[in-house]
Amino acid sequence: MTHVMIVGSGPTGLTLAVELARRGVDLRIVERSPEPPTGVRGKGLQPRTLEVFDDLGVIDEILATGRPYPSLRSYQGDQVVWEGRMDEPREPSAGVPHPNLIMQPQWRTEAILRDRLAELGHRVEFGAEVTDVEQDADGVTAVLGTGERVRSAYLVAADGGRSTVRKRLGVPFRGETYDSERMSLADIRTRDLDREHWHVWGSLAGRSVHFSICPLPGTDVFQLVAPHSGRAGERDSGPDSGRDDLLALVAEHAPHVRIDEVVWRSEYRVNIRMADRFRVGRVFLAGDAAHVHSPAGGQGLNTGVQDAYNLGWKLALGREALLETYEDERMAVAEHVLGLSTRLYRDNDLKRGGDTDQLGLAYPRSALSAGERGGERLGAYFAEQRGTGFLLVGEVTGEHGWPVLPPLPGQEGVLLVRPDGYIGYHGDESGLSAYLSGFGIAAPRADAAS
Repeated sequence: MTHVMIVGSGPTGLTLAVELARRGVDLRIVERSPEPPTGVRGKGLQPRTLEVFDDLGVIDEILATGRPYPSLRSYQGDQVVWEGRMDEPREPSAGVPHPNLIMQPQWRTEAILRDRLAELGHRVEFGAEVTDVEQDADGVTAVLGTGERVRSAYLVAADGGRSTVRKRLGVPFRGETYDSERMSLADIRTRDLDREHWHVWGSLAGRSVHFSICPLPGTDVFQLVAPHSGRAGERDSGPDSGRDDLLALVAEHAPHVRIDEVVWRSEYRVNIRMADRFRVGRVFLAGDAAHVHSPAGGQGLNTGVQDAYNLGWKLALGREALLETYEDERMAVAEHVLGLSTRLYRDNDLKRGGDTDQLGLAYPRSALSAGERGGERLGAYFAEQRGTGFLLVGEVTGEHGWPVLPPLPGQEGVLLVRPDGYIGYHGDESGLSAYLSGFGIAAPRADAAS
């Protein structure tokens, strides 16, 4: 029996697969699509996600092939009327090693994660659609379109906003779908714009944007994003569908810009929804299967990555008391982020601040968080955090078996840092054993610690 079955191979499913694979957990990851995607959907990787990718061993490739977001250039026709930035670049620091938003086409992020997964001995099974899910006290059975029945101890649905698994579980997906607010995405080629700016037509001050054209790093294409005012289309409807609408839109507002080719095009309706539950028995919901956002602020992809990073170590340890915390921790975050992305969308504001970088997200009310700093992101010792174990920070007298690092300035008591970089326990060393036993966490033997 497979320990964990992952349904869906977007950034959420792949992050979880890499996290489990590096821990030696037996897994399968299946994807209904017959092949990897090509079009660009999400493209922004937030600082906290970059920290996760650092830990997972893919940050060098992410940074080498991506780039910081370019400055904005706003036009009326062919005249530049404003230039500025989404936010000001920040220098790396001890507490924030990856401070800036990185632009990286989603298809490449997924390819980098698939390569890392292959290094760890696993591959995505494409063309494997889950059509039904059954579970009992001992495990979960996923039924594939081929008729194969896959038995696993746990199943994670990372199969998107239209999640088959969520529907089969009967979990409500509450929120709103804005049928009148559709967006067109297109990957295009043009020789009439430079690749050093994000080009915008419309009034940023008046919060009325006709369309934007953004160069995608490491490619010869741009991403065009526009409110869709034509007839309803199908998602992923191919490069030719809607081409005339796009050409007319650009010709109306930017007649000097010629689109040489529409490489890929998709249309989507704005959805803002969250599942009533993130866990049903042995099945967990993550990423868009659990929450879908407006595109504003680049939160959706990043929140899914954080879901996977939160869940992975808990599944690997397999303690019920740990698994129970996933839903509470991530539902609170998803609710907060949904509110943030919705406000940004309604404001139609391309400028961003620190609220979107996800560095301030924490779990202060979690059952796993004990003491004054419990639930906080540690924000230190990043090199030492790489890997799969816990850390102890502070003056420790007993033998606990985990790496022990010097206390932070002004720190009192000891900090037990979870494998995902958040502080679990903050308090006297004498209370640490009771905390650990409450969640079934066993410290490694001192003579076996690395």
